[in-house]
Amino acid sequence: MPKIVNQVVKILIISDLFFNLGWGLVSPVFAIFILENISNTGTLHAAEIAGLSALFYWIPKSLFETPIGIYLDRKHGEKDDFWAMFFGMLIISFVPLGYSFSSMPWHIYSLQVIYALGMAMCLPAWLAIFTRHVDKGKEAFEWGMETSSIGIGAGIAGGLSGIVVATFGFSTLFFLVSALALFSTLLLFSIRNHVFTREGRFLNFSGEKPVVEP
Repeated sequence: MPKIVNQVVKILIISDLFFNLGWGLVSPVFAIFILENISNTGTLHAAEIAGLSALFYWIPKSLFETPIGIYLDRKHGEKDDFWAMFFGMLIISFVPLGYSFSSMPWHIYSLQVIYALGMAMCLPAWLAIFTRHVDKGKEAFEWGMETSSIGIGAGIAGGLSGIVVATFGFSTLFFLVSALALFSTLLLFSIRNHVFTREGRFLNFSGEKPVVEP
């Protein structure tokens, strides 16, 4: 059986699939959640809250992402990248549970900032580790697998989100999102011994990049 991708790339792709499967459940129904649970004056107020919630995510994420990336680049080895990725995703995993207890616009805004900080931690680190571990000669294939996993996760979630809310309610939806995000985070533990040290070796160095059978 031919070897397809190495262990690190495989786990990162699977983890991202579950992460996007979880968070993909939120986007299609988030405005409805705000309208029914946060807004107190109707549709226009809900639209304002939804717009500001996007601002409170994208601006902090954009402001913190580059400085964090610079800091990680200055640290040799990948242990710092791994832990930034892990703890960033761990923080994000608990944000959906916060939505369940939200009743005021500032609750949503605060959670969006926390979500942004978690993404600013994990995304540069995730991209750095994935880039370093992509198999030579398979760059397009493995990046294609990654973007395909994002699309598959988001597509399935988009189709299910309304059904989950209609059947079980928003609290169940947010619990499911949190559970999937936490599962994707815990998956990362299986590669913690495959990251590069300061000397450019794997922590479990065996002479070559670890690979798995398909």
